[in-house]
Amino acid sequence: MYKDNTVAVVGLGKSGLSAARALKEGGADVLVWDDRADARDDAQKAGYQLAAPDTYDWSGDAPAALVLSPGIPLTHPQPHPAATAAGIHGIPVLGDVELLYRACPRARYIGITGTNGKSTTTALIGHILTSTNRTVEVGGNLGTPALDLAPLDADGIYVLEMSSYQLDLTHSVAFDSAILLNVTADHLDRHGGMDGYIAAKKRIFRNQGGETAAIVGVDDNHCDAVATALEDNGHTVIRLSVTQPVEYGVYIADGKLIDAMTDDPIAVLDLNDAPALPGLHNAQNIAAAYAATRREGLSPAEIRDGILTFPGLAHRLETVAVEDGIRFVNDSKATNAEATARALASFERIYWIAGGREKEGGYDVLRPYLPAVRKAFLIGEAADNMAAALSKSLEVEICGTLQRAVEQATALAMAEGVRGSAVLLSPACASFDQFPNFEIRGTAFTEAVADTLRHRREHRS
Repeated sequence: MYKDNTVAVVGLGKSGLSAARALKEGGADVLVWDDRADARDDAQKAGYQLAAPDTYDWSGDAPAALVLSPGIPLTHPQPHPAATAAGIHGIPVLGDVELLYRACPRARYIGITGTNGKSTTTALIGHILTSTNRTVEVGGNLGTPALDLAPLDADGIYVLEMSSYQLDLTHSVAFDSAILLNVTADHLDRHGGMDGYIAAKKRIFRNQGGETAAIVGVDDNHCDAVATALEDNGHTVIRLSVTQPVEYGVYIADGKLIDAMTDDPIAVLDLNDAPALPGLHNAQNIAAAYAATRREGLSPAEIRDGILTFPGLAHRLETVAVEDGIRFVNDSKATNAEATARALASFERIYWIAGGREKEGGYDVLRPYLPAVRKAFLIGEAADNMAAALSKSLEVEICGTLQRAVEQATALAMAEGVRGSAVLLSPACASFDQFPNFEIRGTAFTEAVADTLRHRREHRS
């Protein structure tokens, strides 16, 4: 679509490099830039033309479009100079999902957003559809960048995890099913506060009409208000709840998934039969995946089979070892307190490893779940603040490093020897103080568990 036109790509992470590659292969003259010198060096070695945005002739021979990586600030806390200049001169600022939609408009699109659970829901929908031999591509914020996905036509379905950053860069996409799971405070600095964050999430519904559906979890006040406003504006809304029955929606009752999308509700499966998806937060993910795949024409039985064969995701309540009845669980993806609250609600006796780089919002949301925690082992920059916030409710130990925390938590769990207990990494914090990302932090936890258990066995023998 941009053949023989100049397009600027700013931000050379996975999605930025993917966009640059796709645009170049499509015949565009691509200019790339990243504020990181190492990223610029890698791009130049790969054959891309470097050009800093402050060297563009914005008012004359300007780029036809500016493609921003999701990590580049569009508005807050301070817009990137390239975004500001593009806006002044009327140059469209796009993301990679927008480019995918313009390139493959005949395919069907399922979009998933929310503060928590979107990765699991995205992967689960993809798994269910794939298990019934649909033509599916899964990616976006999860895993594969949008423009690295295979091109699909009318018989194909894109299942895309959408962050709030990506939604800010998406203008014409009309999702056939748009899912909003939940909204709690997160990334507020990038959206100018809670109102801006909610507005970004609501963009997933902006171009819907006709046969499309808005699938909304209504167990938090923000999303409940969004669902009502969408209905008032003529949207078809499918409500999800794990706490109460909902009409013309999907809900959980007595541990069962209930399809109430018609006038004759049916129980689809017992959630206890899906051990890879424990806890109420995963029940919401299951309900959302059910609603979306039901709309794609799958039968309840097909969806049930897909749910029961889903293996789960790495770093999301992932069981990495079981030793003497003690489960070791990697929930490194829990980078905020709300995500960790969901993890703490999933187990009855917990040796909890937490900490990292703090986010806004504090830890009050965790208090109802702390009775299940035997002891907290704290790491990283947040350790002192977390100890101050939590020490009146439970015993805490500042361990500093993840290796030390694993060793101490394992020693106590094994000494107390209660089968069914969990040594749980669920940090409630970002990873960036000690690790480049949550994946590397989760891998470090898994390796530390393996090392600690191996030493324990050697010592016993």
